[in-house]
Amino acid sequence: MNAAPQVKGWCPGALRPMMSGDGLIVRIRPPMGRLTQRQASGIAALATSCGIGIIDLSNRANVQLRGVAEDRYETLIDGLRALELIDPDVTVESRRNILITPFRTMGDTNEAIAAELAAALAAPDAPDVSAKFGYAIDAGLTPVLQSAPADIRLEPGADGHLLVCAGDHPFGKPVTDGEAVSQMLNLARWSLGRAARMSRLLASGPALPQGFTLPRQGATTAPQPGLYSAGALIGMAFGQIDAATLETVANIGALRVTPWRMLLIEGAGKLPAHPSLITDPFDPLLRVVACVGAPGCARAFAATRPVARALAAYVPSGQTLHISGCAKGCAMPRGASVTLTATPAGFDLIRNATADAAPEHTGLHANDLPNYLQKAL
Repeated sequence: MNAAPQVKGWCPGALRPMMSGDGLIVRIRPPMGRLTQRQASGIAALATSCGIGIIDLSNRANVQLRGVAEDRYETLIDGLRALELIDPDVTVESRRNILITPFRTMGDTNEAIAAELAAALAAPDAPDVSAKFGYAIDAGLTPVLQSAPADIRLEPGADGHLLVCAGDHPFGKPVTDGEAVSQMLNLARWSLGRAARMSRLLASGPALPQGFTLPRQGATTAPQPGLYSAGALIGMAFGQIDAATLETVANIGALRVTPWRMLLIEGAGKLPAHPSLITDPFDPLLRVVACVGAPGCARAFAATRPVARALAAYVPSGQTLHISGCAKGCAMPRGASVTLTATPAGFDLIRNATADAAPEHTGLHANDLPNYLQKAL
């Protein structure tokens, strides 16, 4: 018999879900960031039979089932286990926060290193880091995961050397393919007891261990919907997809889940035509990030996504708007061009910072937001 769900205020997992305003949130970490057609179709069916038929894509390339009924939780876990999407236990699940570039080829260096890292993190002596601590495997010619959250990164440096990098620090340590996992784990062990996240640790001032001397490549922008050598990259408003649409996409091919809240359909040679999918790279909804908001989140002070849809047309190309239901800013931990944070008194407007930063304007009514947003952008 499966254990009863542990419902607490943390980032959810599958074995450790979290209660929200619309039911349990169950987060699935797809192995190697990939779902077979059977797995994707199975998730769609389980989302309908055990929840409200809504699936969110997270900025860590995870898949979240929303509105799962507590009395259907064990049935859901049994179904996910049959699909080989459940870790052996909560400890392994919480450690296996691994992003892998969606633009890899099957069996390449990225996959080999990611598989080795996953096995190492499942070992009893793996670093006991925070459940929010994550790794990014980005060993192509050009890194694509720099805008995604990660505490330890593996990516090519400015001179082509493979580097282990600490968060967003501008320098990395050169490693060979064979050294990569051990050096990543060494860096994780160095961080233990200092801070839960690498960004906070680096901000507190300690120098990195020796060897972090080679410059990283300059910041790269997140990919947009379109055709790539690996397949078709498709978006959806706010990274949310319903079960029926997921089933339709799964019928085309296997899926790679991305930290940009998009799906890459492996091997697809054309973009699917579907009203719920975003295939235009210039769609203004791609410039807006919004959490689920009220009533889906009990902590949110406002319904965020209707506001986001209404404001998307005011966001110029190259700018980003973040609508957050509270100061936690779960949907976008990094700063946006403009963030609108809901409060009991209205919306606070923040520029070039996170949802909990000091605002330039406070208590704004929703009707006033277009005017203030245009001035801020």
